[in-house]
Amino acid sequence: MNDTIAAISTTMGVGAISIIRVSGNEAINIVNRIFKGKDLNIVDSHTINYGHIVENKNIIDEVLVSIMKAPRTFTREDIVEINTHGGIAITNKVLELLLLNGCRLAEPGEFTKRAFLNGRIDLIEAEGVMELINSKTEKSRKLAINQVNGEVSKLIKDLRQKVIEILANIEVNIDYPEYEDIEEMTNSMILSNIDDIEKEIKNILSHSENSKLIKDGIKTIIIGSPNVGKSSILNRLLNEEKAIVTDIAGTTRDIVEGNIQIDGIVLNMIDTAGIRETDDLVESIGVKKSLDLINEADLILYVLNNNEDLTKEEQEILDRIKYKNNIIIVNKTDLKNKLNLTLLPNYIEMSVKNDIGINELRNKIKEIFNLEKIEQNDYTYLSSARSISLLKKSLESLDAVRTGIENNMPIDMVEIDLKQMWSTLGEIIGETYTDELIDQLFSQFCLGK
Repeated sequence: MNDTIAAISTTMGVGAISIIRVSGNEAINIVNRIFKGKDLNIVDSHTINYGHIVENKNIIDEVLVSIMKAPRTFTREDIVEINTHGGIAITNKVLELLLLNGCRLAEPGEFTKRAFLNGRIDLIEAEGVMELINSKTEKSRKLAINQVNGEVSKLIKDLRQKVIEILANIEVNIDYPEYEDIEEMTNSMILSNIDDIEKEIKNILSHSENSKLIKDGIKTIIIGSPNVGKSSILNRLLNEEKAIVTDIAGTTRDIVEGNIQIDGIVLNMIDTAGIRETDDLVESIGVKKSLDLINEADLILYVLNNNEDLTKEEQEILDRIKYKNNIIIVNKTDLKNKLNLTLLPNYIEMSVKNDIGINELRNKIKEIFNLEKIEQNDYTYLSSARSISLLKKSLESLDAVRTGIENNMPIDMVEIDLKQMWSTLGEIIGETYTDELIDQLFSQFCLGK
């Protein structure tokens, strides 16, 4: 944290401008050494200054340099941003000069990590920064910006405040029992308070499932025997020829991916190799991948051929997917029916060739995930698996408190579980954390952020 870091903050390539960001106690001094223009050590904070980057009096580029002095910066350290002309050679040369003059190349996410460690943002806000960068839909953008702005963090801070108030009252009752004007914290009062907290947590969790859906999308796999029309369905949903389509069984030997949006939710579509017994080594690897993906999928589109009898292998797949979100698609209804439809629990009929059934498929997906009912106005909920799992863990501590009270355990024993819950809620926003967690979380960020 004592050294000064630098990194390129814009995408590498040809463009109008590139930005190299520098943060640390020596940021202004180091940039000043390679800058020809005003003395950056004496310019006002939050100003943009025109000049040139030079090396041994040779001009490298014409630039604009933004000076932002601590503590009113993203990292709460001095920050300098150098706006150069876009281009790989120019950008790399300026970064090279910074490293030669005392900067260290920043690690992925290190600027945001410093913002967290210096108290500028909490962990939920930090995760929101990354989610904002990666957002693919308007809904995911709204979700991320509420995290960045601290609206989601406030939910957790309010919960922690309610827990600490209970703990404070318990402590007073334990330490000062002789004071008659102190309200006695009875078991019934504690139960009433934790009931209210539990309702709030469960409300946050129920909405957070939708938030996770908005952020991550729905992992959707298309499975079925060879030549049932899986790739044609994928292409029709994507409105592009993403997968190769032929009449030859086994054309798709590896997974083919694409994304579509339904009601602002991304479906991460995966077309898989046709599932069948095969002696072809490459095709058999693709079949194994298809079967493995069943366990990972949020939604399974299982395609059957209206023109063929149900095989033993297909029945086994039906049994395997019955406890997961699935839609059975009977394709090729333009051909003579040979499939015994009474063996299927539910299905939609489709003829990709005649453009029949695609809209019904979209509507079925919306129905399964209640996409039309996802709240349109309030995006103030958790969205990361880390945060949601910790909130669920806090509920376990709450259950332990209730069990302790119902079993007439001493109040100081009940207090231990309440303190554990308060600490777990603190992990969500980063009030308590391990170095390993912080390193792992920020390593997922891009360089320069």
